[in-house]
Amino acid sequence: MKTKTFIITSAFLCLSLNVSAQNATSVNTIKTFKIGGNSDGWDYLTVNPKNNLLYVSHGTRVNVLNKTTGESIGEIKATTGVHGIAFTPNSTNGFITCGKLNSVKVFDIKTNLVTAEIPVGQNPDAIFYEAFSKKLIVCNGKTNNISVIDPKNNTVVNTIDVGGKPETAVSNGKGKIFVNIEDKNEIVVIDAKKFTVTNHWNLNKEEGPSGLAMDPKTNRLFSTCDKMLVILDSETGKLVKKMPIGDGCDGAVFDDKTSTIYTSNGEGNISVILEKNASQFVALKNIITKKGARTIALDSSTHHLYLPTADFEDKEKDNRGRPRIKEGTFQVIAVKTIK
Repeated sequence: MKTKTFIITSAFLCLSLNVSAQNATSVNTIKTFKIGGNSDGWDYLTVNPKNNLLYVSHGTRVNVLNKTTGESIGEIKATTGVHGIAFTPNSTNGFITCGKLNSVKVFDIKTNLVTAEIPVGQNPDAIFYEAFSKKLIVCNGKTNNISVIDPKNNTVVNTIDVGGKPETAVSNGKGKIFVNIEDKNEIVVIDAKKFTVTNHWNLNKEEGPSGLAMDPKTNRLFSTCDKMLVILDSETGKLVKKMPIGDGCDGAVFDDKTSTIYTSNGEGNISVILEKNASQFVALKNIITKKGARTIALDSSTHHLYLPTADFEDKEKDNRGRPRIKEGTFQVIAVKTIK
């Protein structure tokens, strides 16, 4: 994902927010899970449905939390430059992209111990398990390619040149993989049988694609660009609709049970869009979060959302000119959506 640095804070705080859609009202309860630690960077987070734990990338480690209470369960260490975490359905292994090590580390979810390391391209970022091919897909940001890993033997079985910086990827589960190419402002389509590129689709002049989600039932892709959600037909690549979202977005998820798209905006909110059908989309009221909460994970079993961030100094800047992170404030915001 895009470069970020953040951290967590205080005990629990609860807010109630009303999100209205036509004749219905949704109430969202927000909690803050305190993690703390130094001001290392962070990126993705994910819920493992196998053990119902929340895995959060954080600098040189992955924090493992109880997804309901935020209680610390453990850490997976020595994952320098961590970005993404993925799991496979028929194994006790987890997989972590380590951007500064140019590798994917394999760990045992029962012990949290690293058991293997797989060399990939430079600066591996997003990673996910692709159900159709039964492979892991890794986006390598600096080598402009995708590493395809066979999780049965932890080896790279294919490398795909995508012609630009791959930010994140999704699959339709039917033989197609879609990749946001951040520096080319396009989506690349990959054949999941042959692992070859079949199409390059432009994003209708929108820039900086980062988050990517999909509804495989309606064949709709949801790409978050600069302050804009671009919705494409995943069969043809044609534009369906564009909808404004918040600033600083770096993530998107789609809840297929409620047909809702959520985009995590670093300015401090979540854009909420209801998919009524394949051609009708309605913007609902934003969910207020916190500044810096720009990546997002969905727990599909509970419909809860999770976003990492930190507290920031009002005036102090870091060496990159960004607001300085307050030490010991790394946190995860947990949003309980009620439909």
